[in-house]
Amino acid sequence: MRRLAAGNWKMNGDGAALAEVRALVASHPDPVCEMLLCPPATLLSRAAGAAAGGALALGGQDCHPRPSGAHTGDVSAAMLREAGATYVILGHSERRADHGEDDALVAAKASAALAAGLIPIVCLGETEGQRDAGETLDVVAAQLDGSVPDGAPPDRLVIAYEPVWAIGTGRTPTLPQITQVHAHLRARLCDRFGAAGSGIRILYGGSVKPDNAAAIFALRDVDGALVGGASLRAADFGAIVAALDAA
Repeated sequence: MRRLAAGNWKMNGDGAALAEVRALVASHPDPVCEMLLCPPATLLSRAAGAAAGGALALGGQDCHPRPSGAHTGDVSAAMLREAGATYVILGHSERRADHGEDDALVAAKASAALAAGLIPIVCLGETEGQRDAGETLDVVAAQLDGSVPDGAPPDRLVIAYEPVWAIGTGRTPTLPQITQVHAHLRARLCDRFGAAGSGIRILYGGSVKPDNAAAIFALRDVDGALVGGASLRAADFGAIVAALDAA
């Protein structure tokens, strides 16, 4: 499989930030891994223009489960696709916490994304309380089971493990903890999808930075990263891309 370095800009960036897109494309004309940025929806079409002709893919940060309709403020998967996206992040812990999204809604959005020709990146992760209570594996397994729609094609599906307590905090799980969760998710995917489950990319996310990326990418069943703050600057994200290329 081709490994994936995905950047999530969250609610950050304006027109001036497109200079970072152009710098990233110029500095990584032919990466070994797949390189992806997910800017705010307001920048998506302009980012696609800035990335034209390069090796950078673009994605959205969320989509509505329906293709159109009276849903003020929402964006459909087809709209993202038309604006230049090929991926979409779904079920991020910030969406689950801030907007009350449950597994069933995430699965419906993933189905909509697939129908529109997008590849969903389905996010999973435990809170600090769940980690301390020893519930991590049960929590992420339940989220995986409930958030991935039945019939999802394995070759058009990405899973991202992001422990909630590590996102934007500067903290990361230990390398053995990451390995344990990724192995558990891999086994679960193989149970559900058979041999094809071994080819589904599982990303790690949560305070991934240039100085810890290489150690994380050396772990078994870590097929890339979903990067937050470090993806806002081409130099930082480019260093993570380079670490993944070298892994």
